[in-house]
Amino acid sequence: MSETKEFSLEQARVNDDTSPGTGVHSGSARASQKLDRYLSLKPAVAFAMTVLSSWTGISLTIGGAFYNGGPTTIIWGTILAGAGTLAIAASLGELASITPVVGAQYRWTGLYAPPAMSPAFWSLVQGWLTIFSWIGLCAAVPFVSAQAVQGLIILNSDTYVPERWHATLLMWAFLATPVLCNVFGRKLLKAVEITGGVLHIIFFIVVVTVLACMAQRSTAEFVFTESWFGASGWESEGVQWCLGLISITSVLTGFDGVLHLSDEISDAPVKVPRAMMLAVVINTVLSLGFLITLLFCIGDVEAALSTPTGFPTIQILYQATGSKTGATIIECMILLSTMIALFGVYASVSRLTWAFAKDNGLPFSEFFSRVHPTLHIPLNALGLVTTISALLGLINIGNTTAFFAILALATMGLYLSYVFPLAFVLHRKLTGQHPPYGPFRLGIWSIPVNIIGLSFGIFIVIFLPFPTTIPVTAQNMNYAAPILGAVMLGAVIDWFISGHKRFQVPTSMPEHYQ
Repeated sequence: MSETKEFSLEQARVNDDTSPGTGVHSGSARASQKLDRYLSLKPAVAFAMTVLSSWTGISLTIGGAFYNGGPTTIIWGTILAGAGTLAIAASLGELASITPVVGAQYRWTGLYAPPAMSPAFWSLVQGWLTIFSWIGLCAAVPFVSAQAVQGLIILNSDTYVPERWHATLLMWAFLATPVLCNVFGRKLLKAVEITGGVLHIIFFIVVVTVLACMAQRSTAEFVFTESWFGASGWESEGVQWCLGLISITSVLTGFDGVLHLSDEISDAPVKVPRAMMLAVVINTVLSLGFLITLLFCIGDVEAALSTPTGFPTIQILYQATGSKTGATIIECMILLSTMIALFGVYASVSRLTWAFAKDNGLPFSEFFSRVHPTLHIPLNALGLVTTISALLGLINIGNTTAFFAILALATMGLYLSYVFPLAFVLHRKLTGQHPPYGPFRLGIWSIPVNIIGLSFGIFIVIFLPFPTTIPVTAQNMNYAAPILGAVMLGAVIDWFISGHKRFQVPTSMPEHYQ
């Protein structure tokens, strides 16, 4: 293995100024399209933490775990998911410390894939996969939030009849606020993320305190040892438990969002790895605390699972407080945290799209790689992400199940985007070809942690396409795998049509990597 030595940000940024195989920049005006470097460690950690917003996210998506595994999946699955995701974050942290670039996973895939495997091809496919997965998250988070608003309306109004197009309109409203903040409040990102991080913890304390003080108590045996099987139609209890785990894991993905702000974080090789790992640890601890409290205070289990609002958490809050107003206020705290998270999500995905366009990974890359001269943001890339996210919301009007496949696709695509570079860099480590480490490294634990992270990522990718209930029908089918296949097929077609000519990403290791 190569001798370890210091690796500076200036060295890492050689990747941004070289073209495939030659190490010579194209000389285009695109090279001057830079972003301001103004984020320090605290806003970086707050950004990564609020982008995940795991305890608030899990309050909106926990239903799947109730039907597949129950309390044991929820509690022990959170610990397992946190450990596996932390191993992935630590492994990617090493790569971020060596090469802290906005493109992150697709760049690393191009750098570390064996030459015989056509690194540029895998890099392009990975770029399409990562961007589409993040855009799916940009659509899914506001949609779930919109459905939660519908749930609150149902709770407070006996005459309200929910329609799918209502959810789509509410989703667009949830989209509009963070997008406008990204356009006109870029400099507020630091303050918003720190404020969001503080509120994330304050709201957690408020919700846990209200439940602990006002709700009826379940037993410790119920919370830590009881399992629920048979509701989903699967015969294997192991499969059911794993499917329930997916509901937990989906809210811990996305920690790589801070990677896509590498060009705006000072001393990124040190701060980005720390931000990713701290975000996973903090969100896992908060999620576990929230879920333990929720199960101890669940009250009437049947009422929680069969609630007309569609959200067990809303019903549990209502049962605990005995007040529709109280439950509504607490749920609005959760939705506010989600709104703040979306501010960071759109900032991150627009930078990722901008970076991919800079490498000519997109059609019309010259247009999408521009940085607005006065706003200092990749405005065109942000517009692309916003437009596609809004259009995806139209799917819900025809089929809500198909739309929820977008959420599963986002999780599966993101974990797959972690698997590729981890597999390639682990191969290099095992064959003694790893480049010099950056300031953050795992030392003797590097290979074991890489193996754990890679194994967990592969496990998630295998189980995410499974249908959550059987028998499978057009209404309950998990469409994530077919959609993912369509995205990857589109990327392959793009490669053969023009991608192999236009795509500019370093696929050979610069001299100082050897």
